[in-house]
Amino acid sequence: MSGALPSSNSSDQSSSLRQNADVTAWVAVAAGALGAMLATLDISIVNSALPVIQGEIGASGTEGTWIATSFLVAEIVVIPLSAWLERLFGLRTLLIIAVSAFTAFSVLCGVATDLTTMIIGRTGQGFMGGVLIPTAMTIVAKRLPPHQQPIGMALFGMTVILGPVMGPLIGGWLTENLSWHYAFFVNVPVCGLLLLLLFVGLPHEKPKWEYLTDADWAGILGLILGLGGLTVVLEEGHREEWFESSLIRWLTLITLIGFASLIYGQVKARKPVLKLQLLFNRQFGSVAIMALALGMVMYGSTYVIPQFLAIISDYNALQTGLVIFWMGVPAFLLMPVLPLMIRKIDIRIAVGAGMLFMAVSCFVSTSLTAESGGAVFTESQLLRGVGMILSMMFLNQATVASVAHEDAGDASGIFNAARNLGGSFALSALASFQDQRIWHHSRRMEETLNSNNVSLQAYLDGLSRNFGGMEGAMAVLSRTLQREAFIMTYNDVFMVMGVLTLATVPLVLFLRPLPKNASLSMH
Repeated sequence: MSGALPSSNSSDQSSSLRQNADVTAWVAVAAGALGAMLATLDISIVNSALPVIQGEIGASGTEGTWIATSFLVAEIVVIPLSAWLERLFGLRTLLIIAVSAFTAFSVLCGVATDLTTMIIGRTGQGFMGGVLIPTAMTIVAKRLPPHQQPIGMALFGMTVILGPVMGPLIGGWLTENLSWHYAFFVNVPVCGLLLLLLFVGLPHEKPKWEYLTDADWAGILGLILGLGGLTVVLEEGHREEWFESSLIRWLTLITLIGFASLIYGQVKARKPVLKLQLLFNRQFGSVAIMALALGMVMYGSTYVIPQFLAIISDYNALQTGLVIFWMGVPAFLLMPVLPLMIRKIDIRIAVGAGMLFMAVSCFVSTSLTAESGGAVFTESQLLRGVGMILSMMFLNQATVASVAHEDAGDASGIFNAARNLGGSFALSALASFQDQRIWHHSRRMEETLNSNNVSLQAYLDGLSRNFGGMEGAMAVLSRTLQREAFIMTYNDVFMVMGVLTLATVPLVLFLRPLPKNASLSMH
């Protein structure tokens, strides 16, 4: 008899694990996916309308960048705090607060008539939206049985990819056909639906106020100062000429103090706000590094292409949005087979292939010319979309599969923060690189222009007849040189992004294959 008991218990456990999720669990998963898409959508939806918004609220170009930066800073700060906030308030209460406040801040942005109001609204959106991203992964980990979690992760991964892709398209269409205000007001009905799904799909949990008295306040303060300071330094460093600016020097000091406080909390607190020791887990540590690389590629490419189309091809917001949208097409096409792929394909092969696809997508765009329009990016955007969906999906699954059930929230926060930080690193580096390469190419071309060159003299004579004298001819020549310097720089940028992406491929060797029942370790 005693020999039969383990078999019986094992059979019962297996039967329990194979039990399918009920309707309310799937409603909760749908709510999480919709919330994550809303949060990622609002990062980029405003970018299309930014020039119009700046003009209407009286903000300069430099001031206007804070409309985008304030959202990103707030989001990066709150993402790692979301696991602690979830334990404090309970998952449903936290999300209802976040969605309600996100709605209010969206309306505030929509009615803003000055920069200060807009930045307050965008910062509030970032704080509340940041909660929605990692909690979507947590819902999948907690509400679905292991064998159905790949389906939930596929839903989540697709929405996180589609958000940045749909943002420029929706923002561009609303700006061109209605008004920039609707880029914010569109959130109101979506948030109404999201609240309904949350009430139906998630059970109420009592708040655990002991987390306030027992909190790792040094760690919480450290996260806010460290991540907030680092993000602003990365975003503004180039414009402020880095350490030539007293603002950047002070922010760097604040960042260092913040991270020192975070480390102090890790050592001294009984319950650290974020379990950074998870990074020492070989599987999860590898996933976090890959997330950093993924963010660099994903946000870097969506930063460069709209710039090229606006400056060289004179595209408006809607036209640019349509080009960016091609990157989301593979997500729609692969969605039906993604859960099966997660179960059947080795994570190292999938992530490695994804990174290779993204590298190739960059190399495809290294032969741009002044005649290149949006169509030239179709092939590269499709390749990039395939690469992103493969990398994102498998890394999402590895995040929840590589840690214990109770650590899912912390792991999700670290993973998503790493991806967004990778984006900040990319944007900062690209801005500096672009300026340096534009200057380099301009000087090189100017050096080849010899005033005694017969061909140059004939070219200038022709221009002077068409543009009212030599002064007009020189202005046209200067603009031509500047345009060609821009084009050569964008070719350089895509080449560098391709090489850096290739350099991340060996990181897949640090990943372990997902077990056949990948999420059993969580239960």
